[in-house]
Amino acid sequence: MNDFTRVEALNLRHLRAWITVTDEGGITAAARKLGVSQPALSQQLQALEDFFGGKLLERLPRGVQPTPFGRALLNDARATLAMASKLTRSARSAMGLEHGVLELATLPTLVEAIMLEPIRNWQAQHGDVAIRIKEFTLQSKMIESVAMGEGDMAIGVRPPRWTGDIIELGWERFVIVAPPDDPIMASDDPVALRSLSDRNWVLYEPSNGLADYVAAACAVAGFRPRMAVLTSQAHVAINLATAGLGVALVPSMNVPGHLTGKTRELLEPVSWQLAAFCRTEFSAPAAEFVRLLQQLTWPSAPKDAIVLPGN
Repeated sequence: MNDFTRVEALNLRHLRAWITVTDEGGITAAARKLGVSQPALSQQLQALEDFFGGKLLERLPRGVQPTPFGRALLNDARATLAMASKLTRSARSAMGLEHGVLELATLPTLVEAIMLEPIRNWQAQHGDVAIRIKEFTLQSKMIESVAMGEGDMAIGVRPPRWTGDIIELGWERFVIVAPPDDPIMASDDPVALRSLSDRNWVLYEPSNGLADYVAAACAVAGFRPRMAVLTSQAHVAINLATAGLGVALVPSMNVPGHLTGKTRELLEPVSWQLAAFCRTEFSAPAAEFVRLLQQLTWPSAPKDAIVLPGN
């Protein structure tokens, strides 16, 4: 069998089964997610291993993990499924079976902060094209997904080494949130981050990328924040901080309107640069959505800022 014939014989359903088992960490959970029986799922995995000529998974006392052979193929398998999905959507759209879908990858904090107005304007102008948002709590996972061809584009922190199209949007600064009666709230003067080294902090779960950014900013200031409360959501961190359970460092765009002017700027600004980016080049719908994003008011780069990395 030549290579081209082997590609034709590759079963995408078997690929999806293997990736789901890998992601779920076990046969039982994957079978439940896929809606198939465990014996049927095991047969699909065996068929794929026979096709590739090697073991893709190894069983552990609790669950499974990819073999070295499986790890070598996993990224290409994900990319294959992503491109097959995109091809199917394009075919259905061309045949008039659906009006079209614009797929956006982004971070949860940015959905709340910057995307509501552009999506509202999109619906008004392009009501026949739906928007599907895939949220990633970790920027690194989003970059990996878009690099493999999933979705039409990503909106996030500007990645430092990106080979596809990228459009810079603007800068966002981080601010300190504390209760109204906190001593730092008695003045409008910016606060030195180092001066908060002895405070209790509201921090983020490691599953939220903000955890790494806050840790990096505090490290530059010369200290490690003392955890008082841990949360996975920026808006929860804001509520906890205003209730007096610890200070919090949050993206300014996530601060609700009633707290505008009731946060504290940092003496040495902490910022990240936001951008839209895609695997190769922006499609026409993606470029149009970027145009709507660019209509927002974007701050310029703060002077002498600590710039948080985009992974």
